[in-house]
Amino acid sequence: MLDLNGNMKKWLDKAEVLIEALPYIQRFNGKIIVVKYGGSAMLDENLKSQVIQDVALLKLVGFKPIIVHGGGKEISKWVNKTGMKPEFVNGFRKTDKDTMEIVEMVLNKVNKSLVQLMEQIGVKAIGISGKDASLLKVEKKYSEGKDIGFVGDIKETNPEVIYDLLEKDFLPIICPVGMDGEYDTYNINADDAACAIAESVNAEKLVFLSDIEGVYQDPDDPDSLISELKISEAKKMIDDGSITGGMIPKINNCIEATNNGVSRVHILDGRIPHCMLLEFFTNRGIGTAILRDEEKKFNEN
Repeated sequence: MLDLNGNMKKWLDKAEVLIEALPYIQRFNGKIIVVKYGGSAMLDENLKSQVIQDVALLKLVGFKPIIVHGGGKEISKWVNKTGMKPEFVNGFRKTDKDTMEIVEMVLNKVNKSLVQLMEQIGVKAIGISGKDASLLKVEKKYSEGKDIGFVGDIKETNPEVIYDLLEKDFLPIICPVGMDGEYDTYNINADDAACAIAESVNAEKLVFLSDIEGVYQDPDDPDSLISELKISEAKKMIDDGSITGGMIPKINNCIEATNNGVSRVHILDGRIPHCMLLEFFTNRGIGTAILRDEEKKFNEN
């Protein structure tokens, strides 16, 4: 008789995990998933490797993932190395022409390192920026009327290059740099870039990997994490003060994306190993999903 308390029990547990994942794989097969990659998961080499593995697995089971990455901390490091002092205005990095050169250099370096990691796993990846094929067209951004240099607001997206790459079975990895009407180069907030790209390709899911666990009913109660949140519920939480500070612009980005065609937006803690697999392929999930009011929650199906 088989010993279910030994190795066989472990194998059966693994089989249960795969069975639990099956309906989610079926539901999202062939769907476009945009992953905004940033935070601590970009700095820790083990976490970076796990994120790449997760995205590779999503692709290999039939999803169509796109990575949009930031690089703020790496940019600050290189700005300091050159003897320049990072300057911020209302939370935005002030980007003069010299700083913009460093920004683009660092983001391209990060971009190709992610391509390299993906290729090592055996997944075909191509790194591009918002400048390629005029993917992201911008205009100069101001912060409360103040000039913050070469920082852009996205005004138009041209996703044809993304569709072409997906059709040829490549995984696009995109850094948030764009051009204005005069072909000057601008830095773009990575969250904004991910939202614009997700909306332009009618993504099924948009995932924000950051250092935030998700949305809590009570920020002081770690057991009050909200698994699924409809737009109207999220707006109410902003209005009544349940969502405050830096979480407000992130939630507003989520609301904008869902209002513009993205079915679900996920906020995940990128410091948790394999957080995307846990969120996508398990019944409970580990982060917060923002969805349209008319869409059913999984636990309502």
